[in-house]
Amino acid sequence: MVYLPPHFTEAREEVLLEHIERHDFALLISRRDELIASQVPILAERRDGQLYLQAHLARGNPQCLDVYEGGEMLAIFTGPHAYISPSWYGAGPAVPTWNYASVHAYGTPRAIDDKEWLGGFLRRLSERHEAREAAPWRMQDQPETFLDGMMNGILGFEIAVTRLEGKFKLSQNRPAEDRPCIIAKLEAREDSDSHGVARLMKEREATK
Repeated sequence: MVYLPPHFTEAREEVLLEHIERHDFALLISRRDELIASQVPILAERRDGQLYLQAHLARGNPQCLDVYEGGEMLAIFTGPHAYISPSWYGAGPAVPTWNYASVHAYGTPRAIDDKEWLGGFLRRLSERHEAREAAPWRMQDQPETFLDGMMNGILGFEIAVTRLEGKFKLSQNRPAEDRPCIIAKLEAREDSDSHGVARLMKEREATK
């Protein structure tokens, strides 16, 4: 489990799902004899009131054994993060810290040895990410024998999510008058992570 102080806990399901959709390249962690982790692109699907995370692994990846055994897995969806200087606060003393957003999804995997399911999943996954391209690559335009050979080398699976935990550490523990300055300082930086944290902070301030 993740350490969740009450003021940094995000429990609203719509916020957690939006975060998963936005930051869908997850760190997948499991444990048999030892810890093992893989970075995988994820598709989230809700059906019959249950959230599922769909993914695939190379069959040579030893984590496939954990998928077949069906033990608990953890998928971590890491969002933007940024260093926060204590010089940005109106009063001290204070120390440096880090603002960030992350969602942890726990659940039980189920291996899916079905070429039709795997093909449909891969088409949806590629279409999602090719949508930003001027001339999208299309899976259905590739030679069938090539696709069949590639699919033989991967295992498709889905995780039935049993628990979601969100930690959005966005200076909620600071006095309200400090947060506009923090947001401004983050927006003045040039990196996308700082801008992402500023956006999350502004969204949260707007809902108060």
